[in-house]
Parts: sequence; C-alpha cells; structure tokens
Amino acid sequence: MKKLFIGIDVSKDVFDYCLTDQNHEVLSSKNVQQNDNAGINEFCKHITKFKEYQVWICMEHTGRYGALLCSEFTKRGLTFSVINPLEIKLSIGITRGKTDAIDAYRIASYGVTNQHKLEAFKLPSKELQKLKAIMSVRDLFVKIKVQLKNTLKSLLVLDQSLPMKDQIKTIQASIKKQEANILKQENQLRAIIKSNDDLNESFSKITQVIGVGPITAIKCIAETDNFVKFSNGRKFSCHCGLAPFEYRSGKSVRGKTRTSKISNKELKSILYKAASTAIQHDPQLKNYFNRKVNEGKHKLSVLNAVANKIVLRIFAVAYREEPFVKLSC
Repeated sequence: MKKLFIGIDVSKDVFDYCLTDQNHEVLSSKNVQQNDNAGINEFCKHITKFKEYQVWICMEHTGRYGALLCSEFTKRGLTFSVINPLEIKLSIGITRGKTDAIDAYRIASYGVTNQHKLEAFKLPSKELQKLKAIMSVRDLFVKIKVQLKNTLKSLLVLDQSLPMKDQIKTIQASIKKQEANILKQENQLRAIIKSNDDLNESFSKITQVIGVGPITAIKCIAETDNFVKFSNGRKFSCHCGLAPFEYRSGKSVRGKTRTSKISNKELKSILYKAASTAIQHDPQLKNYFNRKVNEGKHKLSVLNAVANKIVLRIFAVAYREEPFVKLSC
C-alpha cells in the first residue's frame, strides 16, 4: 500500500498541514484549519479522500497547543508522531525563509525521510496528563516566589536609606500567597497519585530511594509516563542531561567527556538537589562523593555522577518488586 505523510504545523489558533507521498511529491499543500474540534473534523474529512494510502501524521511537540489534536487523533485511531522541533530543525540543513505552510511541508518531508524510525505516539492517561499540567502551574508559582524573594531582599537593603515599609509588606503578603498556591497544587498532585493504584505504587517505590522527595518522584513519574516512555535509566539520564559523552575525532581531537546541552534543565536541576540531599544521608554516596573530590574531581562533576546514580536507582526500583535497600557503606 502507498504511504501518505502529513506534516502539521501547530499554532495557538490554527494549524497548517501538507500532504506528501513516499516520494516527497506534494499531494495537497497550504491547507489551514482552526485549532478546534470543528477544524479537526474538517481535516479528518479531507484525509478520508486518500483511502488508497496508509496515513502517518507528523507534528512538532508544541505542548498545550497540540493537546487537542493528540486527543482527537487518538480517539479516531489515527497513527501519528509527535517530534521534538529541534530534531526537525537539525535534520533539514541550511534553509531560507519561513512560513507556517513551508514548515508543514518540512515536517511532512521529515516524516518521509525518517519513516524508518518514526514511532507512533501513545497518549498518556488522563491522570498523567493532569499531573504534567498541574506540575507546570506549580513550577510557575515557584518561579514567581523566587522573583518576589529576590525583590524583597533588594527592598530590605533600600529600606535602610529610603522608607519602603508598605512595599515590603505588599511583597511579603505576595510571597505568602504564592506559598499557599504552591501548597494547593502539591496537595492536588498527591491526590491524583493516591487515586491511581499504578501511580501510587511507583510513587511509594521511588520515594524510598534516599534523596528522592515527593516532588522529584512526581516529576519523574510524569516525565516518563510512569516509566513507560523510557526503557532504561541511561536514556532518561540522557534526556535530563546527566549522561556524559566522549568528544574525540581522529588522533588530534581529544575533548573533555561532558554532558550535552540538549536536556530538560528543570529535571536536571531537581535531580541535582536530590543528589545534594543523598550525599548527606546515604553513606555509600557520601563516601563516593568525598573519594572522587579528594581525587581531584570537580564537585559539580561528581554531583552530576551522583544524580546519574540516583536515576539508575529510581529505574531499578520502579521495574522490580523488591524495595530499595539502604547500604551502610
């Protein structure tokens, strides 16, 4: 059967799409639909005209803007892939010009060229989707709280020379409000975890790992789709930017082994905090950290290694029935 690849460029209000066959020949281009149920219905009607083709839809990961498309495609049993935008950008080489219609064609062309490695997207459960959404709201409140605290520090310094009492009280009240908002979101996160047996089981297992608190555990569960999205800890470490890679070419180029800049920086940050806690309370990791630092390794480099070990422990505990066992040395 002939194959039909559809590239979709998603924006807030509309989505552009382009249809190409397996030989990169454009069958339909410069198509635009509203990013709502009515627009998606029209899109689905259009592609039913190509009954002799096996359809594969490709779209960039755009977060919430693509959520409705993913939900509707899943309901209708359509095969589609959600691709990292950076991967598409790096694959197309040198380009000139940019429009939504051109981007839709480039996404379709990417699907044709890389059809051998396309993976069908599977929509996470409602609970996991809600975990991700609430966690992003919590993270927003945390950022606002940090900004308010930094402002408060500067106002306290300024108050020594200028009267700023009213402004200080306002900022302090705002900080308390954000703390209440953060607590509310965290309570909702815990309620979702407790309402689902599989999520609650994973949560109970990985919070036994020293250094892994409730928020770290929930972030790992949400990012891995409850340890389905990544087959092993090494791949998740790469995703977080914790796994080191060699850099060398021929006999003359010998760069330092280092982690990649392409990473989930929020996850990396929270796993660093987990590592900092672990080296204080886990004798084995504490001895490892001190030994490597005494050997001359940079503290951040060793902390990265500890965070990587914690990821491997999380995955080991999540995939087996035995609980985490604390070692004495």
